[in-house]
Amino acid sequence: MFIADQWKDYELLDTSDGERLERWGRYILVRPDPQVIWHGAAAHPLWKKADATYRRSSSGGGAWQENKLPEEWEIGYRDLRFVVRPMGFKHTGLFPEQAANWDWFSQKIKKAGRPIKVLNLFAYTGGATVAAAKAGAAVVHVDAARGMVAQAKENARRSGLAEAPVRYIVDDCKKFVEREIKRGNTYDAIIMDPPSYGRGPGGEVWKIEDSIDELVGLTASLLSREPLFFLINSYTTGLSPMAMSYLLDIKVRARRGGRTEAGELGLPVTRTGSVLPCGASARLEW
Repeated sequence: MFIADQWKDYELLDTSDGERLERWGRYILVRPDPQVIWHGAAAHPLWKKADATYRRSSSGGGAWQENKLPEEWEIGYRDLRFVVRPMGFKHTGLFPEQAANWDWFSQKIKKAGRPIKVLNLFAYTGGATVAAAKAGAAVVHVDAARGMVAQAKENARRSGLAEAPVRYIVDDCKKFVEREIKRGNTYDAIIMDPPSYGRGPGGEVWKIEDSIDELVGLTASLLSREPLFFLINSYTTGLSPMAMSYLLDIKVRARRGGRTEAGELGLPVTRTGSVLPCGASARLEW
């Protein structure tokens, strides 16, 4: 398991009855989490003092209730800064468990001893982009949602990276990869954080089970002569870390060599000392 246990501004305080109790800087949030299948374990006193609780609607979607939060605020991880903006679909604009991956690939970039060019696909609000740029890499950040790309630029600015070599592109990831292949561009490292389901800016439909195999194969063609790593993340129920590792093995490692490692991403729970699984990653490194 890859555990993100170095946070100071984020803390997973407790979990129970399908919900997690979290501290984001000075604010306490309660959000739903399908991994929390245990009941009657809500013992932390801050459950009754949350600044906002996200409740799902029986008709679909949901909303923040008893909301005492500002529109946005800032938290930090090491020397990185991020804006937190609670959204209408329970997200905050940041996945804190990904810090385990940020630390891993940041060290690889710093130790490479050469310029590293990173392609970040489905890059969302740029947590990985900011971490890679801070480590010294040049980054191409691609996401289909214009608003998420704008927030990624804001995170970079707050992290002192406004002038860093980062290109921000609003595009369908597959179409961008296909154009990069035609242009002959290559990358030393690839980060891929695909959603379970989504639509591109032109209405293109993405369903991970149907599309990830082809995309990984295409993206492998963009690896440079001296690749550093290929990282895939998944939050899709039923798509295990080992399934993604197998995909990397047959689509990339069989052609380029390297070593694969896979595991769940986790956050330590303060009250119990246990670790909550929050997603999955497969890493291929050279």
